[in-house]
Amino acid sequence: MIIKVFTTGPAETNSILIGCSKTRHAAIIDVPLDSTELIVQALKKDSLTPQMILLTHSHWDHLADAAKLKKLLGVPIYVHHEDAGNLERPGSDRLPLFFPIEGVKPDKFLSDGQIIPLGDLQIEVICTPGHTPGGVCFWLKAQKILISGDTLFKGTIGNISFPTARPELMWHSLKKLAKLPPDTRVFPGHGPETTIKAESWIAQARERFEEF
Repeated sequence: MIIKVFTTGPAETNSILIGCSKTRHAAIIDVPLDSTELIVQALKKDSLTPQMILLTHSHWDHLADAAKLKKLLGVPIYVHHEDAGNLERPGSDRLPLFFPIEGVKPDKFLSDGQIIPLGDLQIEVICTPGHTPGGVCFWLKAQKILISGDTLFKGTIGNISFPTARPELMWHSLKKLAKLPPDTRVFPGHGPETTIKAESWIAQARERFEEF
């Protein structure tokens, strides 16, 4: 398996490229501002053929280059239906936009437990609402890799004070992640890599964060 992380945009958002070493098929997860050139260069360097763009959620900092990259690569965009509106109309989630972002219509919707094949890899969708209504994580069971978006970071969680956040659902989402193998590598939407073991507190996240 191939995995690469590119950090771009004003919010220092992680775009993650995963690829199957055998078939050279690739998926791009989240597409922040100015990520397109880095992604295209990496695809060429590793002789990867892009198959899809997957979004962990639809906040502007994770989709700013979505329309641009879709046009360039000609691949479908996947998002959970609860977050589709903000992909089509960036800013409709009532978060301020600091620059114009072109909307794009999703091609496919993500659902909990869905398995997305990528060559010899299998990407399982884990619905983790909280930070947004349609937030998801992507779980590669065989490789013990979790792409956690803004649900889980090293030492903390995604902001649950935004207009469309669902704080009451975040705690359940984190408990789902707490059940993954402790040695699972976690690649978040911002910041460095971590592991489920290092974030074992997530099973009691409500007690840790609810007072804030």
